[in-house]
Amino acid sequence: MPATTYILDPGRGYPLGATYDGLGVNFTLFSVHATRVELCLFDVRGRREIARADLPEYTDQVWHGYLRNAQPGLMYGYRVHGPYDPNAGHRFNPHKLLLDPYAKQIEGQVRWTDALYGYHVGSPRDDLSFDRRDSAAAMPKAVVVGKGRDWGDNRLPRIPWSDTVIYEAHVRGLTMRNPAIPEAERGTFAALGHPAIIDHLRRLGVTAIELLPVQAYLQDRFLVERGLGNYWGYSTLAYFAPEPRYLASGSLDEVRGAVRRLHAAGIEVILDVVYNHTCEGNELGPTLSWRGCDNATYYRLLPDARRHYNNDSGCGNTLDVARTGVLQMVIDSLRYWATAFSIDGFRFDLGTSLGRESNGFDREAGFFRAIRQDPLLSRLKLISEPWDLGAGGYQLGNQPPGFVEWNDRFRDGVRRYWRGDGGARGELAARVAGSADVFDHEGRKPYASMNFITAHDGFTLDDLVSYTERHNDSNQESNNDGHGENFSANWGVEGPTDDPKIIELRQLVKRAMLATLFLSTGTPMLLAGDESGRTQRGNNNAYCQDNELSWYDWTAAERPHNAILARFIMRLAEVRRRLPLLRPTYFRHGAQVGNTSLQNIAWFDVDGALMSGETWNDADVRTLTLRRADVTDDGGVAMLAMLCNAGNKAVEFTLPPPPAAGWICLIDSSRPESLEQDLSATHVTVPAHTVLAAYARLRAGET
Repeated sequence: MPATTYILDPGRGYPLGATYDGLGVNFTLFSVHATRVELCLFDVRGRREIARADLPEYTDQVWHGYLRNAQPGLMYGYRVHGPYDPNAGHRFNPHKLLLDPYAKQIEGQVRWTDALYGYHVGSPRDDLSFDRRDSAAAMPKAVVVGKGRDWGDNRLPRIPWSDTVIYEAHVRGLTMRNPAIPEAERGTFAALGHPAIIDHLRRLGVTAIELLPVQAYLQDRFLVERGLGNYWGYSTLAYFAPEPRYLASGSLDEVRGAVRRLHAAGIEVILDVVYNHTCEGNELGPTLSWRGCDNATYYRLLPDARRHYNNDSGCGNTLDVARTGVLQMVIDSLRYWATAFSIDGFRFDLGTSLGRESNGFDREAGFFRAIRQDPLLSRLKLISEPWDLGAGGYQLGNQPPGFVEWNDRFRDGVRRYWRGDGGARGELAARVAGSADVFDHEGRKPYASMNFITAHDGFTLDDLVSYTERHNDSNQESNNDGHGENFSANWGVEGPTDDPKIIELRQLVKRAMLATLFLSTGTPMLLAGDESGRTQRGNNNAYCQDNELSWYDWTAAERPHNAILARFIMRLAEVRRRLPLLRPTYFRHGAQVGNTSLQNIAWFDVDGALMSGETWNDADVRTLTLRRADVTDDGGVAMLAMLCNAGNKAVEFTLPPPPAAGWICLIDSSRPESLEQDLSATHVTVPAHTVLAAYARLRAGET
């Protein structure tokens, strides 16, 4: 029992969470169905409850109270009273200490014990039973925070979408093995802001780093019991608080400092956020926060069986973002990260879930409306993963204007073409040209397509050319987890090999896919480590591998093949940055370019003839030429030809018209370190598994 009980002043019902005003702290908690809320205070180590008091007022669904003389650093939690009636959707249990849904910093980690569950684990009645054990000793505590350091004029880089190149990375995985970073800082925001990391990003030519979840997350019990861990972080425990393990100093200013240093280098910071579900799982999960605060409000429950949860997320529960109080929490969380830490944008995990209303997915759902009308959030970079696991969950191209979308059709189309699949040319053509068939509506721009070949979920680029099958045995799920179809090929041997011919073939295919990525219309995204041959040894679902299997191997970057690959990516990024042709703000549909006879986009066969329906449908051909053209500022015409050969033999291509263009080879993926050179003839030989990019410029009046 607490040592002291006391009385709070009424305080105010806004803002939500714990707010320090210089004289004390105002505490507020949203709950529609609670009948009483107790604020519990803890000692400086968060181990012993030293005081308890009721929040005295309840105004407009918000419980609130004010504690005079309270200071930042105070540790607290809540006990919430109300009905325990799972069949009606209610799971209040005041024996369970709850983390404030608005906690801005947390101390400690969940320590697994059956006392964390609102029901008696092992009871024949399962979650219909009621557990009276106190869970406080096993719970992390919320920490009252102050205003934080004033960083002065921290201007966001505001890179235009058309110029953006994204690097998807993990705070811990990217920095754990970098020898230039002090060991005590590795795996944290302090390491992310280290010059060794920032210089690497700048050299690569990326303009934004997209971080896997950094909001505090749960180490799930089933993983801990297997000796594994939640590495990716898609199991959110606190939407306002950074993951404690990512703070070497324990200070929130560490996050601000890393973001400030990245901004100073011209690099934006985008956060991968998980508002579709929480870490509490289904009805047999623990009671850690939202479930105990107001289960029937925070979660989408089955209408005819409110004991059970809707599971469109595939993770046991789905947040009911259609409800006002829940939506407010999500928007408040986004605004907090944008203002307190100067975050440049967000990538929404399972974005379709956030757009679900009572009638299913709705592009005019409250979540989308709230963001699109918000004067702050609407100006940030917004990225949606346009699917979930529910009925009608695949919504690629149907996210509302203002959102860029992960384009898995680009990923699969590029993989299939360069694997050498028959009949893959038409799909590749559509994806390289910006996926206009998917995104060209309502004034959306080509950058709405987030193009990627690899991401955290799936094979790395090196594994994509080294494994035909997944090898996830270390996840201890009998190799049944992860995608079954990866459109990958091992090119002769499953896994590592010393065969120089296979090694070189794999490098050829990797460079061809990377060249396709950077030369395509849309927003390119590179997976961290792909530039240095990072391998997960065939594991395509390394969500639970917080170890060297997932971490960036900085020593591997020094190996000759990998060093060449990294330099090739730098060159691709430089060519993309140099040529506006590769960064259009409109979709090309074959319109006439100025007063010339040229089309702004055209496709050709190897003989230089325009593609016809018959040639498009030839499943045995593995070659394709794309020519893009635009008027230049001085009235001339700039052209870029992209010649692709996914076959096993070299092929002679006729360069696309006009014949007197004077083509210059910018990129030859078979010769990654070759210099730019004139193509004096009208024909060029493109080796197997190769992309060649040639540039030409016509003066005004030439055709």
